[in-house]
Amino acid sequence: MSTRGLTARVRGNDYRVLAPQEHLTPRLTVSVVIPAYGGQDKLDLVLAALARQTYPAALTEVIVVDNGSEPPLRLPAARPAGTRLIVCAKPGRANARNAGLAEATGEVIHWLDSDVVLTPGAIEAHMRWHHTAPYLVVTGYIRFTEAEPPAELPEDLERHFEPAEPHAWIVDLVERTDGLTDNPQRPFSLHVGGATSVNARLIAAAGPMDDDLILGQDTEMGYRLGQAGAVFVPEPAARAYHLGPTMRMRDKQPIDRVSHAFVADRIPAYRWLRGHPGRRWKIPYVTAVVDGTAGYDDVRATVDALLAGTVPDLSAHLIGPWDTLSRDPRAPLKDPNLDLVLVQGHYEHEARVRLAASDDVDPAVPYVLRLPTGWIPGEDTLARLLDLARDEGLGLVNVLLHESPEGVVAARLERVSAFARARLVAEAGEDLDDVVDAVSGVTWVEGETCGFTTDPAPPLGRRGAYRARTEAQAEAARLAKETERLRGQVAKWREEAGRWRKSTVELRREVGTLRRQLAAVGRAQQGLRTLVSATMKRALRKRLRG
Repeated sequence: MSTRGLTARVRGNDYRVLAPQEHLTPRLTVSVVIPAYGGQDKLDLVLAALARQTYPAALTEVIVVDNGSEPPLRLPAARPAGTRLIVCAKPGRANARNAGLAEATGEVIHWLDSDVVLTPGAIEAHMRWHHTAPYLVVTGYIRFTEAEPPAELPEDLERHFEPAEPHAWIVDLVERTDGLTDNPQRPFSLHVGGATSVNARLIAAAGPMDDDLILGQDTEMGYRLGQAGAVFVPEPAARAYHLGPTMRMRDKQPIDRVSHAFVADRIPAYRWLRGHPGRRWKIPYVTAVVDGTAGYDDVRATVDALLAGTVPDLSAHLIGPWDTLSRDPRAPLKDPNLDLVLVQGHYEHEARVRLAASDDVDPAVPYVLRLPTGWIPGEDTLARLLDLARDEGLGLVNVLLHESPEGVVAARLERVSAFARARLVAEAGEDLDDVVDAVSGVTWVEGETCGFTTDPAPPLGRRGAYRARTEAQAEAARLAKETERLRGQVAKWREEAGRWRKSTVELRREVGTLRRQLAAVGRAQQGLRTLVSATMKRALRKRLRG
């Protein structure tokens, strides 16, 4: 999607360079997509709240997706004018959302759950951001209320639904990262389906929700949106109330158990879910692109070193004319394509190597290493480059391998999301690396200091290889166990914080009650003092007269 003329370029996730207009002149259309399964009473309140939105009704459409409710859902009288009801017979929230998405015509898609009631200015608060840039994901602030849903929507929502609990983990994420601006490692976690809006063309680039997932669809889609170049914005003015607790709040550990079993394959950024050193994942953490036509010995030296490194979560793409290659069984030593045949034969059954015709890489892969054939990384070379890119939020790490009068030989570690963002904002003819530098940062490092060489290392031998592999597996298992222990501790702290927040609310109520009681006692004491004073005065006057 083109963004020609856009002057503000967000670096990393620091959206503060954008300037939403306080008094917006609306021009973008928005489609509110609401998947629903039962819960007619709550849906009625949700639609009534949408009818009160300050964003122009002429620019708003609402699509309610009945996902197999019995009895079927109906549209209430109190609803926005541009509301329609469709049916998705295939069960699952992802299927229902995708069905609504297919019907949507808005330039912005606003996901909304069928039990989330928006305050009147919520959609306008979202749309102020979307008018500043076409690659934003905006999430409102949801509070969870245990108040009994009213028969009709009250005029003052916040007075009726308070006290309510905040979305604790989102608030914690935002506070820890200075509003998601301080190089957050996983800003895509902000993409929750309860009240999040996304530019429609950004969704087209990332793809719809993954309907193969049982749970975790929102987070997985948020990850792909981030890979497509999204900037994630928390908007406190877009307030909403969730009618009752969520399923995750009721059963967090069982839900995490189910979700993690699936998202580990699809979200490489969840490093703690990938502690097993021998596993191969659907989406690898890094893909190395190597020219497979540059000679069998050089190709093997480079690729084998990558596969033997301390980053096992890796795939290698060997580029070459593999589909057109034929083998000469009669005179193999005279085959002009012998080196290609050897490369193909050596790697065609290696699970982490793909024999590819082009350098196209799955856009869900976080990092791409483009490495000249014949250059051999050290055991922890790739790990060091990845740490540098992550710690400094860089979009490109250039590695100077060799410099001569003929030119420079370099390797490149590219952050896929940074290059996707750069393509969104690049002007015609602008060098893409320069744009990556603007939106994420670029640096150069010396190949020798990172462990690159052209001399193959001597083989470890069977015993040495076994010992190295065993030690790496033991260390990975130890780290995974320690990570799990720390995650458990964090969960306990969050649970304790939740209890303290509830206690604070209860104490505030008790303090309010005590204040009212003390005020009543004070008024009674004042009345008694007044009565005693009057009685004493009458007695004194009587004695003086006597």
